[in-house]
Amino acid sequence: MKYLFFDIECSVVSKKVAKICAFGYCLTDEKFHILEKEDLLINPQGGFHLTDRQGKQGLVLPYKYDEFKKYPTFSQYAKKIYALLQDEDTLVAGHATMNDVKYLNFESQRFQLPPFKFSFADTQFVYMNYKKDFSRQFGLGAIAEQLGVEFVAHRAVDDAYATMKIAEAMCLVEGVNFAELLEKYRIQKGRIENFEITQTTSDAFIAYKKEQERQREDREKRKAEFYHFVDREKRKRKKDGVLKDKNVCFSHGLETELSLSKRLLSEAYAQGATFTSHAENCDVYVCFDNESGPRLKSVQKQNAKIFTPEQFSQYLSTQE
Repeated sequence: MKYLFFDIECSVVSKKVAKICAFGYCLTDEKFHILEKEDLLINPQGGFHLTDRQGKQGLVLPYKYDEFKKYPTFSQYAKKIYALLQDEDTLVAGHATMNDVKYLNFESQRFQLPPFKFSFADTQFVYMNYKKDFSRQFGLGAIAEQLGVEFVAHRAVDDAYATMKIAEAMCLVEGVNFAELLEKYRIQKGRIENFEITQTTSDAFIAYKKEQERQREDREKRKAEFYHFVDREKRKRKKDGVLKDKNVCFSHGLETELSLSKRLLSEAYAQGATFTSHAENCDVYVCFDNESGPRLKSVQKQNAKIFTPEQFSQYLSTQE
C-alpha cells in the first residue's frame, strides 16, 4: 500500500465556490519513504481574493500571484489528480481534509468533470484521537512545531509534507504503520462519492459526542429548574434593601450550579433585587472568576458591578 498526503490552496473561497490554485502532494510507501513529491500550480482563472470572515485581509499564499496565468487549469490537471486520489492501492490523507474535499467537489462541478470517489483519513482528526482531546481542533502549524517539523505554511506541497511527517511521528510512537494506526484508534475514514461527503469518525469521538449531548441535556434541565425557582421565589422579594431597583443577573455557568445559584438569588431577593436573564440590562453581574466571552464584555461595557459568587455573598452579608 502507498500513502498519499495532499493539500490544496485556493485563490478564492466562498460557500459555493473554491478556485484551486495549488495541489500539493507527497506520495510514500508504508515506511514513509517519499516516492513522489510535487506542487501542482494551477491557473484558477480569476483573481486572488483571500479574506477573513470580517472581509478583511486573510492569509497570504507564498506564491507570486501574477504567475498563475501561465499554469494549466484544473481541468488540464484533472487526469493526474483523479489518478492520484482514486488509486485503489493508496491510502489518502490530508489535514482538516473536509475542506479540501469540498474544494474538489466545487471544481469538478465547475468544470463539469466526473465526481470524485475515494476514502480519506484526516491527520487532524487522528491527532485528536491520539491526544484523546476532541474539545478543540489542532492546526497543522501547531502540531508540526510540537513535533519539530519545519515547513513553509500554505505552500501546498510543504503542507502535504508536514501532514506526512505528523502521521509518521504518531506511527513511530505507537509502533505501527498508518493504516494500523487508524485501526488502533478505531477510526472510520471519510468518503467523497457522487458529490456527497461523509466525515471521518471514531468510536472515541462518538462516545465524546454522546457525553457532550448528555451534559448539554443536564445543563438545560438544571437551567429550567433554576428559572422555575426564580419565578417562585420572586414573590418573596423584599421591597427595600441595598439592591432595591437593581437588576441582578447570573452567568449561565452559575445558573446551573443549583445549590449556589438558588442561595445567592434568595439572598439577593432579600435585599430588594430584581432578577434578569438579560446581561445587557443588569446593574449587578455575578459570575465565576474564570469567565470570558461576549456576555461578560457586554456587562463590562455598561459598567455594571461584577462579583464572584463569594464576593457577592460577602457583599450582601455586610448589609444585614
